[in-house]
Order: sequence, then structure tokens, then C-alpha cells
Amino acid sequence: MRGMRAKIALVIFGTDTPAGKLFDLCLIYAILLSVAAVVLDSVMSLHTRFGAWFFYIEWFFTLLFTVEYFLRIYISPRPLRYIFSFFGLVDLISIIPSYLALVVTGANYLLLIRMLRVLRVFRVLKLVRYMDEANVLMRSLYMARRKILVFFVTLIVLSFIFGCLMFVVEGPEHGFTSIPKSIYWTIVTITTVGYGDITPQTVLGQFISTLAMLLGYSIIAIPTGIITAELASEMGRSRVNRSCHNCGRSGHESDADHCRYCGASLAPRDSSRV
Repeated sequence: MRGMRAKIALVIFGTDTPAGKLFDLCLIYAILLSVAAVVLDSVMSLHTRFGAWFFYIEWFFTLLFTVEYFLRIYISPRPLRYIFSFFGLVDLISIIPSYLALVVTGANYLLLIRMLRVLRVFRVLKLVRYMDEANVLMRSLYMARRKILVFFVTLIVLSFIFGCLMFVVEGPEHGFTSIPKSIYWTIVTITTVGYGDITPQTVLGQFISTLAMLLGYSIIAIPTGIITAELASEMGRSRVNRSCHNCGRSGHESDADHCRYCGASLAPRDSSRV
């Protein structure tokens, strides 16, 4: 029994073996096919003609992924660690909608969550090195979280102020039937979306609307500037941490293999920290 578990684990969790890589690639193709079936089933003309086929395809993949999920739990040396890991939770959430659809109509469309499982392609195709770049972006967002929070709080306060003004100035007769409706109009205007479903009719209302639009153009670039500054700072720290063992100079890109000054080979990234 242990030998069988070891063989199954080598196929399911092993990406360095031909069988393991083939299994993960087949899994990714199965995920894409199941998602495609759900997407096509939402088209009414296709649902009318092939609805039964889509139903069978959906349940075939659901049962397949269910068996795979419990197999992963069975062969995992630490089942709870897998269950509560990112991929473990995604694997579970990706099969729940089909069973939920038995009691809640339309819940099967939540199967599109299965697309998250395609993230395994980074592990399967040895693209994990690109995750370093993703981590730089995530660290930049994390470092900028307070500035972004202050920005959004300020934006919400301004939306309330402009919304209340428009409710008082325009009133229900011009579509501003409530303060929440007016705040919705303000957010749409400040973000420069401008649906046009509500428009001010009075001169004062149009003047306030102009101020809101100008304010929107003024502040829309603020989050981009904040994130860009943090990203540049994070990338700068990465360059400083990479130094050449031959000439001792730093400032190299994170993916550089040779020194930009003397041409000597750089140490691997993890061992080049100073």
C-alpha cells in the first residue's frame, strides 16, 4: 500500500518526472476544457442545442477533479497542510459550485474559479523564476498600502461631499433621487467613466459637475504615481543587493548574469546579498 501511495505521489506531486509533468499538463488541459464548457454553456443559442452535452461534460470534469482532490489528500504526507494551502483551497473551491448548483440555480457558473488552477503552469513549466518579479510587484503594493488607503478614504469623503451637494442642488426631479444615488453619480464622474444615466440640469449643478470632472482628472494618476514610486524603490533595493565579487560594484539587475562594469560572472541571486 505504501508503495502504491509513493507511486501516486510521484505522479501527482512530482514535476521533475516525465509522468508527473504529463499529469500536470493533462490537468491544465482538463481545467481549460471544463472552463470552456461553462463559458460556452452561458451562450443561449449553444445552451439550447448542446445544453445536455455541456451538463455531462461539466459533471465529468467535476467528478474527475473531486477524485483528484481526495487523492491529493490521501497521498499528502501532511493532509491538513495541503487542505489549507493556497492550491488546496483553490482545488476545493473549484469543485464546490457543481454540487452547490444542485440547490442554487446558476451556481455552476462559479466554476470559472477553476482558472486559478492554471497557475500550476508556473510550477510545471519551470516558470517559478518569474514569481520573483511578481513578488517585487506585491511588495511594492504592500509598501504603498497606507498611501493608497489614505487616497481612497479622501476619495470617499469627496464623493460624499459632492453627492450631498448634487442631491441638494439638483433634487429628485433631475434623477438625483437620493444621496446614495448622488454619490454613485459622483464616483462615476470623478473616475471619468461618465455613464450618462444621470446628468445635472441646473447651471449650479453643471458647475459642480465640472469641478468633479476636473478633480477626477487631477487625482486619477495619484495611485499610479504611488505604486510606480514604490516599485522603483523596490527595484532599486534589488539592484543594490547584487554586487560583483570581482570588482565589488553593485547596482546590477536582478536577472543579470555578468557584471555590467568588469564583465565577470555574478554569483547566483540568493548568494549575492550583502
